[in-house]
Amino acid sequence: METKERIRQLAFQAALSPQEKALKLPTSDQSLRVGIPKEVVLQERRVALDPDAVGVLVAHGHEVVVETGAGIHAQFSDADYSEAGARIAPDAASVYANDIILKVAPPQEAELEHMRDRQTIFSGLQLATHPERTIEKMMERKMTAVAWDFMQDRTGIFPLVRAMGEIAGTTSILVAGEYLAHPEYGNGSMMGGMTGVAPTEVVIIGAGTVGEFATRAAIGLGASVRVFDASPYRLRRLRGEIGGQLWTSTFHPKILRESLANANVAIGAVRPQHGRTPMIVTEAMVQGMREGSIVVDVSIDSGGCFETSRLTNHQDPVFVEHGVTHYGVANIPSRVPRTATMALSNQLGPLLQKVGQYGGITAGLEHSPMIRSGLYLFRGNVVNQDLAEAFDWPYKDLRLLLAAYE
Repeated sequence: METKERIRQLAFQAALSPQEKALKLPTSDQSLRVGIPKEVVLQERRVALDPDAVGVLVAHGHEVVVETGAGIHAQFSDADYSEAGARIAPDAASVYANDIILKVAPPQEAELEHMRDRQTIFSGLQLATHPERTIEKMMERKMTAVAWDFMQDRTGIFPLVRAMGEIAGTTSILVAGEYLAHPEYGNGSMMGGMTGVAPTEVVIIGAGTVGEFATRAAIGLGASVRVFDASPYRLRRLRGEIGGQLWTSTFHPKILRESLANANVAIGAVRPQHGRTPMIVTEAMVQGMREGSIVVDVSIDSGGCFETSRLTNHQDPVFVEHGVTHYGVANIPSRVPRTATMALSNQLGPLLQKVGQYGGITAGLEHSPMIRSGLYLFRGNVVNQDLAEAFDWPYKDLRLLLAAYE
């Protein structure tokens, strides 16, 4: 009995003792305030996020503010964004009041007037054309800036650049087909081929992403395609993926000249490693092309690989030189802004979700190699070595800066 009484007393005392309580573990999720302004650059028709991507962010507890008319060129109305949960702002100033700004084109000097200190911006960088003074103003305001065109995934691929390259390559063939059939700029031919009619001869200069998708589109339409590139490895890879019907060559001037002389369409798809695109096609080679043939120089963004190319725009896209129609519009993905916007959203939307899950941009930089790879300013400090060398600015090690802010 003594033993039972002893056990009862211990149980009674235990019932009176403070008990452990399961507490909810704190999470690092942070609600983001994201602003999406209307692009002001003449050639830019894309918008950073489509309504579906906005809806996902809002569902995760984030606030998204979209400037009225931001998606008009991509056929996304203010109502589409509003129904997705975004707040529609009547002017740019209201959008730039948010913590994170999401853009497609690099910020223009006029847009910086709306921006405030210690803000974060995701946008393109386009280092070759970005005004030095614009970046200096961002440095003065201690801003954090991420370039989506510099971001790399774990395999070393630039996913957003590749997505835009896929669009540019496919669209270049569609543009060429449009002008080839044009009664004034072409010769009235259909792109591709059909029974009893010789197929269109297409020469593609460059076997990167743009060249690959231009090749796929041209072959899909029934054209006969020849691809030139400086790298035998890229040519071998492309031929292995496309199949035996593809003719390839390195840059032999004689072979290139003969191929262009027989071509109906030529696509410039060379991407420079540094600086300007190398000049592959001389003016003499263009003079030897058929009258009414079409040149689409996708490389015009970096100077062009045809000696006769010059920059045009979406309002006045073509000119004729030596009887050959040239299309020299930079930023070809903006020709199909709805598709391009959706492609950007597929990458940028999930990226912003992760920033929120990590607890903000600083924590996101610590956890995400992809965001770090695109970072060029952190709280006003230049953390991209190429940018620092290009403008002779002091370079800071990001790891040391992050450690200082812990």
